[in-house]
Amino acid sequence: MVLIGVGRTADVYVLDERWVLRRYRDAAVGDTDAESALMAHLHACGYPVPLVRPRDEHAARTDLVLERLDGPTLAGALLAGLVTPQEAGTLLALLLTRLHRVPPRVAEDPATRILHLDLHPENVLLTSAGPRVIDWAAATEGPPGLDWAMTAVILAQYAATAGRRAAALAHEVLAALLSDPEAARLTPSALADALRHRAADPNMTQREVTVLDQAGAAVREVTGLRAA
Repeated sequence: MVLIGVGRTADVYVLDERWVLRRYRDAAVGDTDAESALMAHLHACGYPVPLVRPRDEHAARTDLVLERLDGPTLAGALLAGLVTPQEAGTLLALLLTRLHRVPPRVAEDPATRILHLDLHPENVLLTSAGPRVIDWAAATEGPPGLDWAMTAVILAQYAATAGRRAAALAHEVLAALLSDPEAARLTPSALADALRHRAADPNMTQREVTVLDQAGAAVREVTGLRAA
């Protein structure tokens, strides 16, 4: 196997020309049963996710075998000038809107939807067949406003910690994202919940935690929200 990607909690290896292996480093965190089942549900409903190969009975529960995809991440395309910040923000908004139209797997409450909770430009691949959303480890079901708030906070955190050019791009992506009519789901309480969720994430760096207040203020400035 050839290592092609290193994330905060998992590594990605090439298996062959069709499949890659995503392997969690921490067995206590990386049980992929729920993630695999959710991705299969999303794919069956027409949402743009990679295909998931059924796990071999002898495979570790930390392993997830996924369709090998071509193309750059949305973040890479943005930094390379292949897409504009407006296009990137519009695409993130579209992907969130489409996701929240997919029927939940578990909940019966019609107001409860599937949430990605980490949908940002690094987790969107621009393939030759269209965008694909990856990394569903944090996904759950809940109110769509939380998903919008999480994406907004992640973009604002990145803007607060990146260099000048990347920060300016992130601010423009954030503005484009939140100009979508569906962004009205991002209420003050949803933003407060997202900030608490991010603060509790053990995978964040100290710098990322430190700028959370600044990120929240940036989101409120763009949306005109007041603190909850």
